[in-house]
Amino acid sequence: MAEEQKFSETSVQLTEAAPQTVGSGFTAPGNIYSAILSRNDAVKDARRLKDFQELRDKYVFKKVLFEDPLFPAQDSSLFFSEKFPLKLEWKRPSDICSNPQFILGGANRTDICQGDLGDCWLLAAIACLTLNDIVLKRVVPHDQSFTENYAGIFHFQFWRYGEWVDVVVDDRLPTYKNQLVFTRSGQKNEFWSALLEKAYAKLHGSYEALKGGNSLEAMEDFTGGLTEFYEITEAPKELYNIMRKALKRGSLMSCAIDVRILNELDAVLDKNQLNLINISDASLCVLVPTAQRTKTASGLVTGHAYSITGVEQLYESHQASRKSQTVYYTSFNAHKWKPEPLIILLIFLQTRMCFEEFKKNFTKLEICNLTPDTLEDDQMLKWNVTIHEGRWVKGCSAGGCRNFPDTYWTNPQFRLVLPEADAKEKTCTVVVALMQKGRRKERSLGATLHNIGFAIYEMKGNQQQLPKDFFLYNASTARCKSYVNMREVTERFCLKPGEYVIIPSTFDPHKESEFLLRPFEEEETEEEKQFRAIFQQIAGDDMQINANELRTVLNRVIAKHKELKTEGFSLESCRSMIALMDTHGFSVHLFQLVFTRYDTDKSSTISSFEMRNALTEAGFQLNNQLYDIICMRYANENMELDFDSYISCLVRLEGMFRAFRAFDRDGDGIIKLNVFEVSSIIFFLNSFIEY
Repeated sequence: MAEEQKFSETSVQLTEAAPQTVGSGFTAPGNIYSAILSRNDAVKDARRLKDFQELRDKYVFKKVLFEDPLFPAQDSSLFFSEKFPLKLEWKRPSDICSNPQFILGGANRTDICQGDLGDCWLLAAIACLTLNDIVLKRVVPHDQSFTENYAGIFHFQFWRYGEWVDVVVDDRLPTYKNQLVFTRSGQKNEFWSALLEKAYAKLHGSYEALKGGNSLEAMEDFTGGLTEFYEITEAPKELYNIMRKALKRGSLMSCAIDVRILNELDAVLDKNQLNLINISDASLCVLVPTAQRTKTASGLVTGHAYSITGVEQLYESHQASRKSQTVYYTSFNAHKWKPEPLIILLIFLQTRMCFEEFKKNFTKLEICNLTPDTLEDDQMLKWNVTIHEGRWVKGCSAGGCRNFPDTYWTNPQFRLVLPEADAKEKTCTVVVALMQKGRRKERSLGATLHNIGFAIYEMKGNQQQLPKDFFLYNASTARCKSYVNMREVTERFCLKPGEYVIIPSTFDPHKESEFLLRPFEEEETEEEKQFRAIFQQIAGDDMQINANELRTVLNRVIAKHKELKTEGFSLESCRSMIALMDTHGFSVHLFQLVFTRYDTDKSSTISSFEMRNALTEAGFQLNNQLYDIICMRYANENMELDFDSYISCLVRLEGMFRAFRAFDRDGDGIIKLNVFEVSSIIFFLNSFIEY
């Protein structure tokens, strides 16, 4: 039996500093990005924008203000477990102030003042968002206003489990005594941040669902990037350079202080120095509070999230050759701030917190990178990503970690093939990101974050579900450091070329949840580079092609594989691929590797018997009836499938599985369809089974 150290659990504290209590004295306080977008986002964006514009234009024409039926102006949209202590009124911006504006003078940190909701983790992420104009305009479309084509409707975009989704909201906001209760801008007539918070609340079911969290979650929803989490006491010695390079590459970054070190702060920080500053320049300020509550004497708030907006490396005036690593801190009090003293206050920008003090007083650092590139060197690479969706089901596929050998093998298994690298390096860099889905939205049902993690095993030739004995007698090749109660766990590995299987799981068995697994592979293979060159030559500058052009591209590439004696892809296969790519895209390269492996006699065909195992390796678990249908539809008179028939089959299967998952809204494996949905499914099935 393989001896392997048992997995451990790690608990991460949520950032949930309690907001101030509302009472009688309540007053309102004033080319890296493209790497995270899918290949079809331009098409999807056009569709989403069309949906929003059609809805907006409909209400403009009717001269009626939009009222969102999916997120009504009712208590159900506010809280699910408690009742707000005051009677709130939902008001539109025009009822709160005169001359309301969506964005006034550009979006910046002063537009983000926390109200009476413990969502500083979200607001810290929004503050980071304002530093990256490209990302900001993706999340917050700027062509919206309270004047031109105004109909009380606004929209925002979030990355959601591999897809960008458009969230539409009306502009009715919760108020008390004619002042916004939750997030607001420092300027009373600016509303983009309040509406963005409302859209994010709608995405998760209610405002209460936003209480407590880690900024990584929101930063990832704003970018689709990859998350990194550091306990500062355990951070690598290169942490300063990691932070500096993160900001240089456009990463979003935040930090926080655990409540447990409350009594240590005042002994370390210079109170007078910190209290001098009320506002600062973003280019010099590293730590900007996104909300102000009762503070320690030092000016810092424990249990609170801070956005990191700049890291400067300075030289000491008396010794120019000696570098001083310095991080700047500023305390911004939105309750007392007035715009007039701005010029006067800028003279205090020399106030700073040195990097060593930063490490002593902040307990965690969160970074969301727009690409999987490491922050420990200056090399920028190209990456291929595969997206796998799955579910842990109690008594079926929720086997827990390897500490539970009797059930571990029942967890979902995902193949990872690392081909020989073109470069001289003998290993391939792989970044694996595992995310549990929907836990925040399901809080109203009692859901909490599971402790999740994964392990990677090398395997050779076994194309079936790996059995219990495999894990008893084989140690993992790589694994996450520990199982953590965060939405996503990300690890980076160097693996030699070969075949692997990734096992994602919860720490304990029988914990149910949907999940998203994203393996990122470093560098394009030579074949992929050739494919890209041919594709660009035919597609042109817009990088869009039709079925005929795709057929030309694929057949040029396939012609280079002399071992595949095939006439190439048919027009029908290419039409199916384009239809499928409108949803997610797929990997012809992976399917080709599987085909070659099962073409044992090198005839450029595989038998119907081999097809069963080939489909299993490609990730499809089918019953006997479906195998029979596939044989009738795609095999020739000798019960063999050529390469084109094989690819056509896998493309259609992928489409069917995705269509089912789209209709399986509650994830119970059963779908309910109306007459129009049935018609769509039947039309698709007919194209699949006709012969």
